[in-house]
Amino acid sequence: MQLRATLARFPAARSGYHRLVGARARAAATMARAVSYDRVPAAVAVRLCYQIMLGREPDDGGLRDHLQRLATGSLRREDLAFSIRGSEEFANRPYPPALLGHSIHAGRCQFIRSLPPARRIVDLGGTHLASEAGSMVMLGYPYPFEELFIVDLPADDRHAIYRSDDQRREVATPLGPVRYRYHSMVDLSGFDDASIDLVYSGQSFEHVTPAEGQVVLKEVHRILRPGGQFALDTPNGRLTRLQQPEFIDPDHKVEYTWAQLRDLLESAGLTVTRAHGLNWGGPAALQGRFDPAAVAGFSGLYHDIDHSYILAAVCTKTTY
Repeated sequence: MQLRATLARFPAARSGYHRLVGARARAAATMARAVSYDRVPAAVAVRLCYQIMLGREPDDGGLRDHLQRLATGSLRREDLAFSIRGSEEFANRPYPPALLGHSIHAGRCQFIRSLPPARRIVDLGGTHLASEAGSMVMLGYPYPFEELFIVDLPADDRHAIYRSDDQRREVATPLGPVRYRYHSMVDLSGFDDASIDLVYSGQSFEHVTPAEGQVVLKEVHRILRPGGQFALDTPNGRLTRLQQPEFIDPDHKVEYTWAQLRDLLESAGLTVTRAHGLNWGGPAALQGRFDPAAVAGFSGLYHDIDHSYILAAVCTKTTY
């Protein structure tokens, strides 16, 4: 307030002040351009990549190797971060507890990439709030398809945290056309018997009641071709109950244990051909404790499904 009053009384001071502010802004902009990644010296670029991706300074050997490759052109500066990304150190660097959601997302991307090629696909609850291409495509499903149907609730029927205003109908993607159908996944009557190669339910099966889940699985079995496959990932109730007494999402109706989910799948005529845990709970989970650092840190697919945060399974229609 004092500065403002002084500037108001003395025009020359006011003019000088504004020139100073402008000069500082221009200097800051110049400095920002000067320290941009593509302009800094090669050694600084290497240090920045190590600091950001590995949380440390480069060792002498690593610094020397990267600088030599940059100098000879065998490594481009724009690929420097990717060279570190391919290291065991980066691959095994744990996510911090605050980024548990990001850690789970990374594991789900691995699971999606492991799914089989399919011509006709149904994705139950597969809306992606940030992309019209849908969750399977955005999570990294790699194979071309003839058509992929996303079955999701109309926007007004979704929980507020999943609501979107758009009504997408058909979206062209590099893999094939994605077509939207807005209704409950409990009702798959719009699909013919034995007409679908792959059905996927990613973080959606827990949003229907156990009774509705039985109907969903019966319908999935009906629409799958002989030998067709059903894949799903869903929270593991054994771990989520250690985390907190209530469901981890306000829209969840149930959170299954692996034994409960496996029984449901098999009773629907689906044979579990492989199962994984995503985000292993670590030694604490084996002792009946929830350790957020372990769950976030052990990202990816694990054999110990019972003590992992997410259940992931691929099933085959073997009964007709």
